[in-house]
Amino acid sequence: MPVLTASDTIRILVATDSHVGYNERDHIRGDDSWKSFHEVMCLAKERDVDMVLLGGDLFHENKPSRKSMYQVMRSLRMNCLGEKPCELEVLSDMSENFQGAFNHVNYEDPDINVSIPVFSIHGNHDDPSGEGHFAALDLLQVSGLVNYFGRTPESDNIQIKPVLLQKGNTKLALYGMSNVRDERLFRTFRDGKVKFFQPGTQKQDWFNLMTVHQNHHAYSETGFLPENFLPSFLDLVVWGHEHECLIDPKYNPEMNFHVMQPGSSVATSLMPGEAVAKHVAIVSVTGRDFKVEPIRLKTVRPFAMKEIVLAEEKDIKKLARKDDHRAELTRHLITVVDELIEQAKAEWREMQDDDDPDEDAPKPLIRLRVEYSAPGGGNYDCENPQRFSNRFVEKVANVNDVIQFYRKKSSGSRQTKDAANMPEDSVLAQLAIDSVRIEKLVREFLQAQKLTILPQNSFGDAVSQFVDKDDRHAMETFVQYSLKSQVKHLMDVDKVDEDDLMNMVDQYRSKQEQLFAAGELKRVRRAKIRPKPDGWNSDFDGSWEDQPGAILFSDNDAQEDEDEAASVVAAPRGRGKTAGTKKAAAPAKKAAPAKGGRGKKKVVEQSEEEDEDNDILMVDSDGEESQLFVPPAAPKRAAQKAAARKASPIKRAPAPRGSGRATGNAAGKSQAKLNFSQPNFPQPRSQANGTSTKMQAVHDEISDEDEAFEPAPSTATVRSTRSKR
Repeated sequence: MPVLTASDTIRILVATDSHVGYNERDHIRGDDSWKSFHEVMCLAKERDVDMVLLGGDLFHENKPSRKSMYQVMRSLRMNCLGEKPCELEVLSDMSENFQGAFNHVNYEDPDINVSIPVFSIHGNHDDPSGEGHFAALDLLQVSGLVNYFGRTPESDNIQIKPVLLQKGNTKLALYGMSNVRDERLFRTFRDGKVKFFQPGTQKQDWFNLMTVHQNHHAYSETGFLPENFLPSFLDLVVWGHEHECLIDPKYNPEMNFHVMQPGSSVATSLMPGEAVAKHVAIVSVTGRDFKVEPIRLKTVRPFAMKEIVLAEEKDIKKLARKDDHRAELTRHLITVVDELIEQAKAEWREMQDDDDPDEDAPKPLIRLRVEYSAPGGGNYDCENPQRFSNRFVEKVANVNDVIQFYRKKSSGSRQTKDAANMPEDSVLAQLAIDSVRIEKLVREFLQAQKLTILPQNSFGDAVSQFVDKDDRHAMETFVQYSLKSQVKHLMDVDKVDEDDLMNMVDQYRSKQEQLFAAGELKRVRRAKIRPKPDGWNSDFDGSWEDQPGAILFSDNDAQEDEDEAASVVAAPRGRGKTAGTKKAAAPAKKAAPAKGGRGKKKVVEQSEEEDEDNDILMVDSDGEESQLFVPPAAPKRAAQKAAARKASPIKRAPAPRGSGRATGNAAGKSQAKLNFSQPNFPQPRSQANGTSTKMQAVHDEISDEDEAFEPAPSTATVRSTRSKR
């Protein structure tokens, strides 16, 4: 192997969770998110990196404001466009990785001069939605500023193909998987329906880098992505979605790869994980080795947090038995907050340059959590949190929530008969609105309640859509759908006893909750809007979309969705896709005829006896046969097939779009392409009795003639070809 030098090193600036647009209406913190993102992009230009990798949640909302979109596009144009040639060479079929009208990397577009390409996946905040299923990243891609990859069009059948890049003698396989609902993704991995493609040529020379945007910690039983679900051939995993900065890669001895968690570049909640110093990193890849250079961000607003227990404070412990002690307790807490303010400002000055020592520190974020349970039956008289926080209007950025009081639930406390059951105070303190997802907050609240008709987990998801996705009709659509579905279920029953009516309603509600938790129940579709009446004046009558009468409900919605959910549950597992899958099968490409003297492997045809069970490439929907490769056929049958092919040669499929584009540093060279066509290997039978939980790496064969990845032939195409023969 040749000696690798600096010219063979791929330098990647890694960042995640920029959340541009967070709290942008706040007159103090409104510009924090885009300023930190601009600093990240300026670092890419100053450090002269080869590319930027973003791990999701570039925007805080999936419909970002014009201000947010403007600031992002301005920063990308200022730092990523230029006449410096990009030295990365693309070896994969770009149409397999990038969809849309411009299905190629932006730096190979002859109309745009891109010096630093940006590769990004979407997260849970900027995910695709609405008509056309477009994301905010689609706008950036069509404008030539971002390379949007790692899409997951089918959450129950995911195929992950890498973007293959090369610089000198260093080869980089860049994998990306955009955000999928955690419970559904857990089920998809568990069922073995996530397939990773891996180049089969010089496999030991590729550095495999992957970025994901999922829960890293087990917040619930299936609400996260375990590291051991990922394939072991990976070298480094960049983990997005978690905001705590763990920039130093941690080695996983079980899977033999490293995991890096850059965290967010702006604090979106007042939690301990957000108080950790914010960093990005430059990952330098040379051959199969890599090193990480952490860079601390300087434009991040300082944040200091502290938690105290009043019963453990020496000067405050005795106040529990003293009357009229509110003023003394408040003075003590004010002293603690003042110390936190000075601490935050001192930390901010330490990380700034010495060029401008007189620069004033921005107003910090301060959070003081106070546990005020009094020992021995005493009581602490605490001031109203809002009034206490307003004492620091000119000193802090979060003037409404500086302090947070919480108390442990006493064992002897009693509730009135008609009072609604509430979670413990400690649980409510942890479930602050700025620290958890909405559906989790709803779930914790409803655990003490009892819903009769509406499914609990679907209810939390609808609230999340209303709050996070700004879907104004999410709640109304969910209620209408649930009622129609419940009524239809009762109408389908022949005889309903009035005494058993509530039991049937409760059983159907429980069934809907189980289907939704297992990821088998589709999310309620967004309601359509009726056309605006001719005499409607939005200036006087308000927005038409906000009116209850604007929603158009179809009488067949409940029937269609219920049938769709039932088909997913009841359909037998076979070679084809599930009934709920609507994606049309891609047409098969004909294989190119082999030429003598090229050393290419001939594809061995399989016997018709084996065609009944193994006639699909790269489809693993049959639980009894989870291997991905087609077994070789008997020699006699193979010879007959080869003779038939020789008598009637097959035409070569045309090369895909974008395969002939020239790269920035290979002006006079022909660019080699890799394809994803698979060789035929024997299919082992060791997993015939169960579904494999480990993902199989699909090994691809290099082709000297073809210049692109060839997609797998569909079931229908293979069968039709066989029938014609």
